[in-house]
Amino acid sequence: MKKSKNIDRIRVTKIAQFEGHKGAIYTLEHAAESHLFFSGSYDSMVVEWNLANPPQNRAIAKLPEKAFALKYIPEKQLLLVGTYTGGIHVIDLVNNKEIKLLQLHQSIIFDIQYVVDKEWFFVLSADGAFSVWKIDGFDLVTTQRFGNYKMRSIDFCKKRNEAAIGYGDGTIRIIDIDTFKEKGIKRGHMEEYSVTTVKYHPSGTFLLSGSRDAHLNLWDIDNDYQLAQRIPAHNYAIYSIVFSPDGNYFATGSRDKTVKIWDANEVKLLLTLNSEKHGGHTHSVNKLMWCNYKNYLISTGDDCTIKVWEISDKIDKLPPTKR
Repeated sequence: MKKSKNIDRIRVTKIAQFEGHKGAIYTLEHAAESHLFFSGSYDSMVVEWNLANPPQNRAIAKLPEKAFALKYIPEKQLLLVGTYTGGIHVIDLVNNKEIKLLQLHQSIIFDIQYVVDKEWFFVLSADGAFSVWKIDGFDLVTTQRFGNYKMRSIDFCKKRNEAAIGYGDGTIRIIDIDTFKEKGIKRGHMEEYSVTTVKYHPSGTFLLSGSRDAHLNLWDIDNDYQLAQRIPAHNYAIYSIVFSPDGNYFATGSRDKTVKIWDANEVKLLLTLNSEKHGGHTHSVNKLMWCNYKNYLISTGDDCTIKVWEISDKIDKLPPTKR
């Protein structure tokens, strides 16, 4: 891959490393305050971490199963936790207790996302179905199945009232958020290689997808989601894509143990973070989160660590002009 001519325009510094989980970490999630965040792990623990005072942390829940997905609902002060066996544990963060267990699915919960204006949350499972629930009362709105393949990731485009879902057969399904009807099937990744992560640009101008085929695909959503670019971005599966809060950058995390920082406007690689040069991960990178607190990028994975990266623009100062 060609390197961007702006390769030196950002500076990335690892400023903290959190340890404490006893198993691979699969998921990260924002918390009530920008300096706090949650993690969920193979060790069945959900932990809250403090960026303002590392390595401070506190246990939120000890579950009967591995924690695979997290979603914080700020309006209700609730944390939804999806597990290995398909359960969704609802944690009341005010009273620090579990108040509900939703057990519709029977296999891994890969993703949970919340639609604020509808007060619904979507749940994606390895059983090939997604479900939609009301946050008030936890009533089931619908459950839909478009095949038997795993559903891995969902993201929403508000301006089009659509959602994109990454599937285990290598496709992306576009659905209408109101009717839950399938509007299209997009093919561009290798067949039978799961699309493990999908993410719309914050402006709604394009969709990014990452797959077990190690490619990063860019889809032109205003042109019927035509495949605009297909980039061999990593050496192994891409598990996570996140945009910076200002939308100027995005990051990808992969089974190849690296985190890559990209220019979001030109979709060009700026920097690769690895263990040898940057003290990065020694095993698969499973999840990324880019938070508002000091523009920190957070990464985690199979090495049981959480790494915190400070991202800043690099301004090269020119020497003073001789007179």
